[in-house]
Amino acid sequence: MPAPKKYNDELRERATRLAVEARRDPASAVGAIRRIAGQLGVHPEALRTWVKKAETDAGERPGTTSSDAERLAALEREVRELRRANQILKSAASFFAAELCAT
Repeated sequence: MPAPKKYNDELRERATRLAVEARRDPASAVGAIRRIAGQLGVHPEALRTWVKKAETDAGERPGTTSSDAERLAALEREVRELRRANQILKSAASFFAAELCAT
């Protein structure tokens, strides 16, 4: 079970939106994340991570988007399940082949 979220989604979205907008303005770009994090009571590194993820999802920063990461995780889970099923089928085939040879 995942750990409970420290910050609710509304605060996360608001803080991210404020930080992204502040970083676009050259006059307020320097120290924007630290300043906004302090005003909203959010840890600066948490806000920096949210901003990085938002910029990646918007295509402003290189990297894997959230939807791509979710899709990759789902595919990796599926591959693990299929490999496990293949191993079970191989074991069953070996078992039945051994029984056929024994008779």
